[in-house]
Amino acid sequence: MPKLTVDGVELEVPVGATVLQACELAGKEIPRFCYHERLSIAGNCRMCLVEVKPGPPKPQASCALPAAEGQEIRTDSEMVKKAREGVMEFLLINHPLDCPICDQGGECDLQDQSIAYGKGASRYHENKRAVTEKYMGPIVKTVMTRCIQCTRCVRFAEEVAGVPEIGAIYRGENMQITTYLEHAAKSELSGNVVDLCPVGALTSRPYAFEARPWELKKTFAIDVMDALGTNIRLDSRGRQVLRALPRVNDDVNEEWASDKTRHHVDALVRRRLDKPYVRKRGKLKEATWDEAFAAVAKAAKDAGKSVACVSGDMVDCETMYAARELVKSLGGTMFEGRQTGLAYDVSSLSAVNFNSTIAGAETADVILLVGTNLRWEAPLINTRIRKAIKKGAKVFAIGPEVDLTYKVEWLGNDASLLAKLPQAVLDAFKDAERPMMICGGGILAKDGAHGDTLALVETLGLIKDGWNGYNILHFAAARMGGLMLGYAVDGGIKAIAAKKPKLLFSLAADEVDYSAFGDSFKVFVGHHGDAGAHAADVILPGASYAEKHGTYVNLEGRVQRGEKAVFAPGDAREDWSIFRALSQVLGKALPFDTFEQLRAKMVADVPALGTEGLTDYGWSAPKLPTGASGEFGSPIKDYYLTNAICRASPTMQRCSAELLHGEDFAEAAE
Repeated sequence: MPKLTVDGVELEVPVGATVLQACELAGKEIPRFCYHERLSIAGNCRMCLVEVKPGPPKPQASCALPAAEGQEIRTDSEMVKKAREGVMEFLLINHPLDCPICDQGGECDLQDQSIAYGKGASRYHENKRAVTEKYMGPIVKTVMTRCIQCTRCVRFAEEVAGVPEIGAIYRGENMQITTYLEHAAKSELSGNVVDLCPVGALTSRPYAFEARPWELKKTFAIDVMDALGTNIRLDSRGRQVLRALPRVNDDVNEEWASDKTRHHVDALVRRRLDKPYVRKRGKLKEATWDEAFAAVAKAAKDAGKSVACVSGDMVDCETMYAARELVKSLGGTMFEGRQTGLAYDVSSLSAVNFNSTIAGAETADVILLVGTNLRWEAPLINTRIRKAIKKGAKVFAIGPEVDLTYKVEWLGNDASLLAKLPQAVLDAFKDAERPMMICGGGILAKDGAHGDTLALVETLGLIKDGWNGYNILHFAAARMGGLMLGYAVDGGIKAIAAKKPKLLFSLAADEVDYSAFGDSFKVFVGHHGDAGAHAADVILPGASYAEKHGTYVNLEGRVQRGEKAVFAPGDAREDWSIFRALSQVLGKALPFDTFEQLRAKMVADVPALGTEGLTDYGWSAPKLPTGASGEFGSPIKDYYLTNAICRASPTMQRCSAELLHGEDFAEAAE
């Protein structure tokens, strides 16, 4: 390891480190615009200049200079100070004085660094250069006159998202960043360029002119748009969530978030259920809580023990536990969370888990994808696979061909291929040190496919010391938590429908085919007026994930907790409190009065839910039927409209219309 000195302090740095990284190890702050830890080095903003001896008698860009034995680095000399002031002066030559109206104001790298390292005055008196605005779609708003050509957005689009649709045209002073032919950015990760932009050139279109960062209350939460469990921060003002931003968690989402995660929040105030409703003479009528509870109590009395509960895809563990305890107290035994009709075996949770872990996916060397469109089912696992490929991994796939942004050897779309894999695949897995198979929603929906993939565990050598390469890819945030709480019956929701329960509790389950429950009295506890509310006999308005504390378990079995950002609208209440109050009316009072007591009771029943972090399910592969055949279908028909919140979001509706269905949206003249 090279030894060097930074401002007189001697230290050792890892082989391959840059001078910038060495300075940071020494506790020195180095300003930068183009350098980013997760992107390749560009070395074009020159803000990170330092003085290095031995070397030429001039400041050098620390981000692109390898650290070497015996270097003497100065970050605070007069030469460095003067050089940084000069660079900042050049960067601000053409930058407009937009700070009062710029959405980046208050959290802008250019503002912060110009105050810390700038000269405080400009000697430039010529006309500033202006750049025409570029159209990048419904997510990203551009003011390209502010651009300093750091190229972070270009590198992110190419290296992380894998959709090289942002680039530079012209040269020198005339250089401009744009999407080619100015079409909308079609990546499902395009919103991340807004966070990456160190100036206000790329900002969030849905959030434009909404708020200033110092006005917002910041709350740590867990995203429920997919099963990844992205760590997010909800920024709210008053009773409205105005934006969602990713938090850094290297084990889950690194520091990225999908566009769906970022921009569904405008739906949290739209199409909301904010009053109880009771169906009278075929029509839902507004009611008081007492009237709604009385209607449920009458139905419960008539139902006896014929009670069932179906959970939706975005429900927290505490809500599912409270509902389970209430239904059990009524004598009900039917619980299901796989609302679209899936009925796969859950006797072993390890056999339906993402065992390689999300971070582990990038270390695999041979990968087989089965019945999955990773870009839609888990965009941030797709970025991990891209990393694995950069390290030399080879990817095979069975299923409908889609553009996954990297080279894939497609074997065909027939489930029977699982029983007779080509020799080239078997040879590749035979030599692999960390082989991995990812099975998407397509295999869980096809008879025999789950058993076929489990049979391949031994054939492909997926289990090794310290490595489990068998992975099931869920895309519902509530799935693993629901399975841990027993929300699964043999035969799935069709088996429950066949028993014709007289009373059905629906926990924000909007994807259920309610025509199968025509004779049931349906009580919908949810937050958006979607399919579930339309089918209900009683609606009890609940809280969305942003309006309550909650525990969520992601697809790799990682237990995470989100906090309450805002209050639910109108008469809506937190779901657990609805079940507690209803239990009192039914004469079956649940044994908790506060959320803390509920969580403690849940953890006592399911200890794994009490510790944040990965759950150890062990490993056991049940013997399941095999012999699947026929084509795999995609369980996701429209990436941007997969749940009730997305369907209520104007931004998600426009993304669907423009990016997936090709509709044109004319820009208003300014």
